[in-house]
Amino acid sequence: MKIVKWFRRLWGKYGPARRLVIVEGDALPDVLPNRDLVLTRDDGDDWSIGMRCPCGCGERIELMILEGTRPRWDVKSNQTGQPSLNPSVWRNSGCRSHFWVREGRIFWCD
Repeated sequence: MKIVKWFRRLWGKYGPARRLVIVEGDALPDVLPNRDLVLTRDDGDDWSIGMRCPCGCGERIELMILEGTRPRWDVKSNQTGQPSLNPSVWRNSGCRSHFWVREGRIFWCD
């Protein structure tokens, strides 16, 4: 199992970069892409970011980016559409993954 975990971490860092997909509305779609991050936008306001957990457990992660919410994340994308999130994502239940998303790549906190 350690080899699978090691490979997923390596693939997250050096595999194809994740992209930012924008959907209209204030709710995430029922099915999220395997790698990409989904940004919900309603009337020009960004609401949340959704993604599948990169550890491989497949759990759905939703992060609020709407001003005034707590906790809140900031999302930026570079010229090629690769997203970065701030602060890190730390799941305190389930797989308990802790990672950064930087320019579409996953960097794990150990």
